[in-house]
Amino acid sequence: MALLCAEASHAQAPMRLRAWNIHPDGYPVTEAMKGFAAQVARATQGRYQIDVFSNATLGDQPKAVQMLKRGELDIAEFSPAPLSDAVPGIKVLNLPFLFTDSAHMFRHLDGALGQRFAANLQSAGFVVLGWYDGGGRSFYCANRALASIRDLAGASIRVQQSEVFMEMIRLLDAKPVALPFKEVLGGFQQGAIDCAENNMPSYESTGHFKVAKSVYMTNHVISPEALVVSSTLWARLSPEDRKAFSDAGAQSALLMRELWNKRVAQALESTAKQGAQFVRVKDVSPFVRRMAPLYSKYMADPTTREELLTIISK
Repeated sequence: MALLCAEASHAQAPMRLRAWNIHPDGYPVTEAMKGFAAQVARATQGRYQIDVFSNATLGDQPKAVQMLKRGELDIAEFSPAPLSDAVPGIKVLNLPFLFTDSAHMFRHLDGALGQRFAANLQSAGFVVLGWYDGGGRSFYCANRALASIRDLAGASIRVQQSEVFMEMIRLLDAKPVALPFKEVLGGFQQGAIDCAENNMPSYESTGHFKVAKSVYMTNHVISPEALVVSSTLWARLSPEDRKAFSDAGAQSALLMRELWNKRVAQALESTAKQGAQFVRVKDVSPFVRRMAPLYSKYMADPTTREELLTIISK
């Protein structure tokens, strides 16, 4: 009887894990992570319960990276910017006009290049379980109509704290302003920034479209995001549990991409109905020419040259 009670007690006490992301509830990332958590629970007969903390409730992205390294978080979904601090080669994924579309990007990340990134990230403490779609990023501004590259000159533009993004803005003769993601709306309202750049679901879900109505559809960066677990947690998992986590991560990535495509279409339709005005770039060559110093810099850097050559050669 004592043994049965002990087994029942054990069955009722799953290992609880904490998962972080920066996005709100209902967002494709959050829903895909919830799907990941549910699949892990099923595959491990409930031995692992993953609590998903969305909307950066546990801290911003730089803080979350440190929390994962310290073991205060077990799972997270990050953009390439903070991961590139650990693996410099990943910086190439933020280069503007590198990929033609998401399908082009995933041909590389679901193949040899993604495997190389994953191996290097694991050595740095991040185990990649799936590549999510970060979408195509475009510019949007308040009180500034956008119809050509010249209209960005002199603007204060919010970007991630990333060397690539900040240099990209400077090459457009604009001023990069590094603000935490959650402070962008306030930055617009207080006049601290003129413009920002992001994907369209983020533009909608944050309410940025309410103050920044002019959108220049450059799709200047098409980038992934990564679902990762800490190497500390990974080391504790049995081979069977590692397979359960890996399978759930792969399925989560496919689900996220499907949800993402639907959400992009919905965001464009919704924001247009509420007054957003879209101008699509027909010729990216003026932008590409401006970015020449950035491409040259990363081609000359031995930590990024091989990755860049791999992408542009296929």
